[in-house]
Amino acid sequence: MTVDWSDPAAPLIRIGGDLAYTTAGPLRAEVDRILADAPPALVLDFTGLTFIDSTGLGVIVHAWREGQQCGTALRLCAVPRFLATILDMTGVTGLLARPLGEGLAATESTAGTA
Repeated sequence: MTVDWSDPAAPLIRIGGDLAYTTAGPLRAEVDRILADAPPALVLDFTGLTFIDSTGLGVIVHAWREGQQCGTALRLCAVPRFLATILDMTGVTGLLARPLGEGLAATESTAGTA
């Protein structure tokens, strides 16, 4: 994982290798550190990603949820096909597509209807 601050309005985290139970902690901590400053956007670049498990997927959802709370849009780039498939199958693609500020309200209002 590396962080590119060349655009302070949209810090970019490059994620490579496996994003799994044993490796997701540092990414989550970095996401939290960046979101503490509430930049307009946070970009996750998956160019080097080779594997992701449910913990890694949870970090993506965590970044989205925390971004919603502080007004930071989450953008994913260079998403490999296997990750795009997982995001689609789990409904995370739809979650990430929600406009900033509407995401949590929509999630919370439907949580009690299931």
